[in-house]
Amino acid sequence: MTNQPSSSQPPVDRRASRVRRVPSLFLAHGSPMSVLDKALAGAVYKFTSRQHKLRAIVVVSAHWQVSGALRVTSNPKPSLIYDFAGFPGWLYEIAYPCPGDRAVAQMVAVMLERAGIEARLDPDRGLDHGAWVPLSLGFPEATVPVVQVSLPLPSTPAMMLAMGRALAPLRSEHILLLATGGVVHNLARLQADEDSPFPEPWAAEFDGWVRDRVGALDVDALGGYPRLAPHAAAAVPTSEHFDPLLFTVGTALPGDVVHDIYDGFRHGTLSMRSFALTGRRREDRGF
Repeated sequence: MTNQPSSSQPPVDRRASRVRRVPSLFLAHGSPMSVLDKALAGAVYKFTSRQHKLRAIVVVSAHWQVSGALRVTSNPKPSLIYDFAGFPGWLYEIAYPCPGDRAVAQMVAVMLERAGIEARLDPDRGLDHGAWVPLSLGFPEATVPVVQVSLPLPSTPAMMLAMGRALAPLRSEHILLLATGGVVHNLARLQADEDSPFPEPWAAEFDGWVRDRVGALDVDALGGYPRLAPHAAAAVPTSEHFDPLLFTVGTALPGDVVHDIYDGFRHGTLSMRSFALTGRRREDRGF
């Protein structure tokens, strides 16, 4: 049995104007301890609990980068990856027993290939904490099938936007797109006080710039953030946590609006800004 996507996969129905549009989400995941973050969990679940009859969730996380072809998980029972160290023992025992979905994984790989992005199925890889932490906050029942897609290594903003565009039609197939990372993610400049209400000024300025550009769905500005945004080098010392945001922006469909889910900082330099792209119709928004 091959792990390469089959070109015989039926095309995705793109009649978005007649089909309910599922939101596309960008959720900040912070540290693994975010599983205890009641404020973040409440805000995320308030939005995600309105999403019904999902066929699957396709996740892009900051914590899975691969060179060469992108990978798409196809295990029917994905395991969890505890890709962190130095945290309480109970954190390594958390379970999130969601099913996978090989048919959805195949569809994702074919759509990427058709967009000129090489992809192949990965039957062995599990879900990293960048995926299962926000999933456990937004979908605690763990009943919706989950498929994870890797990030390219190296990456460019253009590549991330292209990935989002390639998979955007899934939103009309009752498949929710979830990207997780962080607008500002500078571990070298963390404050000791996790709950400090005063983020570093440079971090707040960059976060505000991104907020405004996302609100306007200004794809060109966001794609040029390294040279256009204030303090970009400090806010995004490496791109893997910002790349998922660009993926989400790339999934925008005509008529989308931005719904703010949560904003705030942890440790002064970890932005927890989270948002959704939704259609304007009530049924698209899920509420």
